[in-house]
Amino acid sequence: MAKIEIQKIKRIEKQNNRVHLDVRATYTSFTYNGAKYFQIDTYGTINREHTEKISQSFQIDIESAKALIGLLNKEFGE
Repeated sequence: MAKIEIQKIKRIEKQNNRVHLDVRATYTSFTYNGAKYFQIDTYGTINREHTEKISQSFQIDIESAKALIGLLNKEFGE
């Protein structure tokens, strides 16, 4: 698992962008040591050998959520 260091995130320019395949995802929220977290787990594509095994998992806390919303608003012009 990884907790996103949203305060350290940097925008980069990439030359070879593509849209990824859709994958199944689940989320949960929980409190740990008094702090609330939001966690997203993604699973492999249907072609993956173990489709029920978590591929990626990341967590954001309230400060990271606010920062991420700010970045999304900036990028999408909201």
